Amino acid sequence: MTDRINEAVDYLRSKGFEEPQVGIILGTGLGKLLDDVAIEVIASYNHIPYFPTATVEFHKGKLIYGTLEGKKVIIMQGRFHVYEGYSLFDVTFPVRVMKRLGMKRLLVSNASGAINLDMKKGELMLIDDHINLQGGSPLAFHGVDKMGERFVDMSEPYDADMNSIFEEAAKKNNITLHKGVYAAVLGPQLETRAEYRYLKIIGADAVGMSTVPEIIVANHLGIPASAISVITDQGDPDNLEKIDIQEILANAAKAEPDMVKLFKELLQKI
Repeated sequence: MTDRINEAVDYLRSKGFEEPQVGIILGTGLGKLLDDVAIEVIASYNHIPYFPTATVEFHKGKLIYGTLEGKKVIIMQGRFHVYEGYSLFDVTFPVRVMKRLGMKRLLVSNASGAINLDMKKGELMLIDDHINLQGGSPLAFHGVDKMGERFVDMSEPYDADMNSIFEEAAKKNNITLHKGVYAAVLGPQLETRAEYRYLKIIGADAVGMSTVPEIIVANHLGIPASAISVITDQGDPDNLEKIDIQEILANAAKAEPDMVKLFKELLQKI
């Protein structure tokens, strides 16, 4: 594993990726942040040694390096999911590469469905905690203890200081920012009525198919991490609507300006 990480890092350094301060993983339909980035280098995933390739049609496949709000950033335009057939090691490999390049903090965005029906489509939720329902751990491999503590503490997986900055920025800009628990499921099928009821019982406010593996690895590597979900649909088991991917993308686009504003304000203050 170390050899693979080193090979990917050597390739990216040869292309001009140098000491990023902040890593950003962009979720479904959340690419407008790039409009404000002074881009210096772009690398396609399929050119980076051992990188997976994004197979979901609305996820791009590029690693981008540049400057945003005075910070050197490395941005994943498109992420990987276990439901694409990748292992949890594959899904989190880019986080380990970005850390080796010099990343000090990680920001993550995603699209999710509301379990807590107080949250409406197009609104944002700051992830305060999570529930891992993906059936595995990105730390469950031989030799993990050589890369960090095997038994990683997860009492505070999302950085309290960065979350506070997000909340202050939301209040300042009159942006609705809920705070809650994100449940990560395997997918790719959406949830049944019974599954939505179950998720509510166990304490989830929103559900999606990403983010948690990357957050676990960030904690393993000692990287402060924060994540925001865009609420793109609602999981009301008593009035469950059929899934509409185009509506999900439209709701993500609706929330995108607020997400971009929050991310930019955070970068100004860290």
